[in-house]
Amino acid sequence: MYKFDPKIIRVGISGCLIGQKVRFDGGHKRSDFCTEQLINHVEFVPFCPEMAIGLGTPRPSIRLISASSQKGASNIIAQTAKGEDVTEALRDYGRTMAAQFGGLSGYVLCAKSPSCGMERVRVYHESGQGNAKDGIGIYAAELMKAQPLLPLEEDGRLNDPLLRENFVTRVFALHDWQCLCHKGMTAAGLIAFHSRYKYLLMAHHRDSYLQLGKLLSDLSCNLEAIADTYIAELMHALSLPVTRNNHTNVLQHLQGYFKRLLNSGQRQELADTINQYHQGILPLFAPITLFRHYLNEFPNDYLQQQVYLNPHPEALRLRYGI
Repeated sequence: MYKFDPKIIRVGISGCLIGQKVRFDGGHKRSDFCTEQLINHVEFVPFCPEMAIGLGTPRPSIRLISASSQKGASNIIAQTAKGEDVTEALRDYGRTMAAQFGGLSGYVLCAKSPSCGMERVRVYHESGQGNAKDGIGIYAAELMKAQPLLPLEEDGRLNDPLLRENFVTRVFALHDWQCLCHKGMTAAGLIAFHSRYKYLLMAHHRDSYLQLGKLLSDLSCNLEAIADTYIAELMHALSLPVTRNNHTNVLQHLQGYFKRLLNSGQRQELADTINQYHQGILPLFAPITLFRHYLNEFPNDYLQQQVYLNPHPEALRLRYGI
């Protein structure tokens, strides 16, 4: 059992991505981002389903095969190059491990893997003729089913700056929520949590922000059920990509707090920086940095607690490329 520790952000990862030589050919698929940057801020917990079910390394490669059942329906199985069906072994391992992942705040999976791939895994026709990239790894499918709140991402997709920033944002958000639950859920705690996530939610999905505000309007009964609904909607909203227009809208909301505090030159500089971000001339970190500067000069407790301004460690430089 991987118990939650508020002092540690634990992230599951396919063992090959942190350099373990557990692939079918005895090699690895080391992720530079995970092993050189993210590892400085999280504790990785490695897993390899194939090794766990006893296949060893090197080993016969595995394929997903679309086989017809007796009733004519299509059924996906995982089969080794020697013809061994390892579908149920991978499923059982996925179910067993997923039940122990309450202490994880995210998971990085190996792309295209017949066990760990989240999408576009190659599926071969049982006749041996043709294939399609429309499968999901057997282990990954069980993990996704059992842990719907857990932020999941593939190593290849983490090369995309937007997807990378989105994933890390969700990891830190879920850990924040887990800390709240670890202390003990209260109505006041839930309201304070929502208050801190106001602008981050607004950036990702304004409708979700409004819906969650209504959800929290009456916490007099069944707080646990409300909290469950809240975090499910929050994690769904944060999984949605943020457009440049949405970021600009939030930045302009934040700008309003400084309207009477800045001189005309400062107001113009802030407006110009936001506009240049909106036009794609400057990255997001430019207006964010300016807001932080003005917050140091004109402290505002409400704004300083906003997760939107600091959703993840600055050292990761995730907003420098978006």
